[in-house]
Amino acid sequence: MPKLAAFPKAFMQALCKDGTMKVAEWIQLASTLDIDGLEWYAGFLEMEKEANWPLSRRQVEDLGKVIPMMCCSPDFTHPDPTFRSNEISKQKRWIDMTHTLGGSFCRVLSGQRRPELSMEEGVKLAADCIENCLPYAEERNITLILENHYKDDFWEYPEFAQKMDVFCRLVERIAHPNFGVNYDPSNTYLAGEDPLELLYRVSDRVVTMHASDRYLKVGTIEDLRKEEGGAVGYAKRLSHGEIGKGLNDYDAIFTELKRVGFDGWISIEDGMDGMDQLARSVTFVRNKMRTFWGS
Repeated sequence: MPKLAAFPKAFMQALCKDGTMKVAEWIQLASTLDIDGLEWYAGFLEMEKEANWPLSRRQVEDLGKVIPMMCCSPDFTHPDPTFRSNEISKQKRWIDMTHTLGGSFCRVLSGQRRPELSMEEGVKLAADCIENCLPYAEERNITLILENHYKDDFWEYPEFAQKMDVFCRLVERIAHPNFGVNYDPSNTYLAGEDPLELLYRVSDRVVTMHASDRYLKVGTIEDLRKEEGGAVGYAKRLSHGEIGKGLNDYDAIFTELKRVGFDGWISIEDGMDGMDQLARSVTFVRNKMRTFWGS
């Protein structure tokens, strides 16, 4: 039976930039939800101090939850070798953070899709950096999970491996027991592609999942593509939506995941309109999980 987590998508600015929200406040809010764990983010301001890592773990576990997953955003496609080496060092620190927090999964990304970067070069740079981190992760019993991502909140350019063919090529390049896929159906729409087609291509490698729904407030996917590069963060026309009310077909998604024996974590990225919305998304996904995997 898969397990359910939640991610503080609505509070990223407060937790990671201006410090107007403490991690303990998010933990308390999340503890009221019908979830099993909290997905963590390496960029929480309080995580800069390593002494806070075990403290956060205790706070979560005291409330009957766990921290199974770490969300972080290494940029492995930078042309400067020194920059990439620093990103590898950061990723290893995030692996340590995941281990200390009691987690088992730590996200990796390819990096930013810089205009001058060819597909061949980008795949090689990303794969080399991820493979460099894998022995370190294996020693700590951590699985590195590559997400079909759109764009980190604080990046200028979109994800290099955003497109399905590039993503699958990178996944196929890395064969290691401590490497898998974090599947995010919503991000596939933002690449102008079919999330089910991607799932069918990588379902045997999926070990975790991000659950959300998306919609465009105005315009089209083509409009989004035209403006997504050159602006920090997400394009203004893009919005997270309540799960079950967007484009994603969770019956089809869960049918395929059950077929391949998926038994990992599903983390909800929602709640941009408040905790009530997040709770409704949790209820929707929890009910779907019961339908497909039982109680």
